[in-house]
Amino acid sequence: MPRRIRSLALPSWRSPADVFAALAAHAPRVAWLDGGDDATTGRSVIAVADGDAPVVRAGADAEPDAVYAALAEQVGGLEPEPDRSGRRAAVGWHGWFGYEFGGRTLGVPSAVAATPEVAFFLADRVIVFEHDARRIRLEWIEDDDRAAAGTDEWVQETAAAIARTEPHIDPLDAPAAEGAAPTAAASTLEVAADDPRRAPAPTRWRHSPDEYRRMIAECRAAIMRGDAYQLCLTNRVDVDVRPDPVAAYLALRASSPSHHGGFVRIDDVALLSASPEQFLLVEPDGTVATKPMKGTRPRSADPATDAALRAELHASEKERAENLMIVDLMRNDLGRIAELGTVRVPHLLEVEEYPHVHQLVSTVTARLRHPLTALDAVRSAFPAGSMTGAPKLSAMSILHGLERGPRGVYSGAFGCLGVDGTADLAMVIRSIVLTPDGASIGTGGGITALSDPDEEVEETRIKARALIAALGGEAPGAWTGGTDGDRAAAAPDANARRTPPGIE
Repeated sequence: MPRRIRSLALPSWRSPADVFAALAAHAPRVAWLDGGDDATTGRSVIAVADGDAPVVRAGADAEPDAVYAALAEQVGGLEPEPDRSGRRAAVGWHGWFGYEFGGRTLGVPSAVAATPEVAFFLADRVIVFEHDARRIRLEWIEDDDRAAAGTDEWVQETAAAIARTEPHIDPLDAPAAEGAAPTAAASTLEVAADDPRRAPAPTRWRHSPDEYRRMIAECRAAIMRGDAYQLCLTNRVDVDVRPDPVAAYLALRASSPSHHGGFVRIDDVALLSASPEQFLLVEPDGTVATKPMKGTRPRSADPATDAALRAELHASEKERAENLMIVDLMRNDLGRIAELGTVRVPHLLEVEEYPHVHQLVSTVTARLRHPLTALDAVRSAFPAGSMTGAPKLSAMSILHGLERGPRGVYSGAFGCLGVDGTADLAMVIRSIVLTPDGASIGTGGGITALSDPDEEVEETRIKARALIAALGGEAPGAWTGGTDGDRAAAAPDANARRTPPGIE
């Protein structure tokens, strides 16, 4: 029989953190797309790869056409199910696209990253948490082979394991009081807490503050020449730690809650993300949405100061121009795969609040042109304009010359590519990447002709501070250096081992 998506709603709610700890935390290939403990909309998904599940893992020598073709092999060919009520599939590919893969797809110069440029595993059995209904569903792909392989047994065993997971107080019903017991996640898996007796882990920035200011000056000069309108300049932070990936993610999750966060581990590389930015959401009816973020101000513990910072962001000529340029770029990217006349901007220049920053956010929507799928939308829009600048090709070429090293997974996108041609992908920002060599963090900001170098340097520190703290690294203000020797030591990727070419 044809493949079809089946699902079963479970009778009671458990937190995604508790279920992940009980069923998935030790899996070598696993994804937790995390809507957050306090979410009242959207969903969380936990996906674990079977031992023989297909994997697409590609390095710098892989052809982009071959990568997209490998992913497309598992998309489509499903028997319609009228009872799915327009739900996006959560079964499908789970993983990430790295920034350099986007550069190679577009034919612009790109560095070589030590981490896989593309890494996805196929999950044909997942656990879905619907936050609005406080409902858990098991979702799986059924065909003759899967039925014979015992899908019913997986459904029964997983439902029973979730039922055995001890329920904790729902944070939506009972906010934690001072001195309260640890949260479910903290009580189930040890969180890497700060130890005042432990020295901060060695932390190295690829570009010193002075060097970053010089790079900003070069960006502004390129803009004044007319080579670009905006450039998303980035820096990299390497922290000499090798923590337990799950414990580190729980520490990050506790300090930087987000509704587009996630944990993805594929073999020896783990992505820990507190991303606030949605890259692409593609619905079953072909609706596409992207929410570029450009424009940042720090938060303040003082309500009056915090409100003033919010108002300052919303009124900033520089920040508004920065956001508008990326909105125009994303409209153009989506226009290439959209039905004529369907590209819209329903929300423009809205301020959203996060634990550490205010962000200026816009929303661009369109409708996919038949018979295109989410993979076509990704190929048209990736890497996201909010991480490149505009025009995209010129910006990426300029930035390649300035940054002098790969971004890797940072500036890419992660999430789910559904077997039904849908997608839910977030930006890889506010994220940590763990490998056997240590931890890395990307941070940056959009540079325009009006950028103030000192403010831009401080923005990179604000964005990186919580991530560094979750790893126990040196606070940004403690960083010293800036000589050519320091810069060379800070960029180990120049001679890093290459990811084996090809696609598994």
